[in-house]
Amino acid sequence: MLKQFKKFNLYRKQFISLLVGVPCYETYVAHMKAHHPGEPIKSRKEFFCDAQDARYNAKGGKVSRCC
Repeated sequence: MLKQFKKFNLYRKQFISLLVGVPCYETYVAHMKAHHPGEPIKSRKEFFCDAQDARYNAKGGKVSRCC
């Protein structure tokens, strides 16, 4: 039962993140460890700010426009 709850919670987090347009940090970390082991991994805050910049063309994680 606990395994099912953890799996459900993981899918819920992924769904909400994709719904609001923020990629999954855990997926990013796993990718970096598997494919780029020598490169530094961004902190969660840096990752979020970069995702916001890419999505909204924002400066420092602050949305500068809505569309």
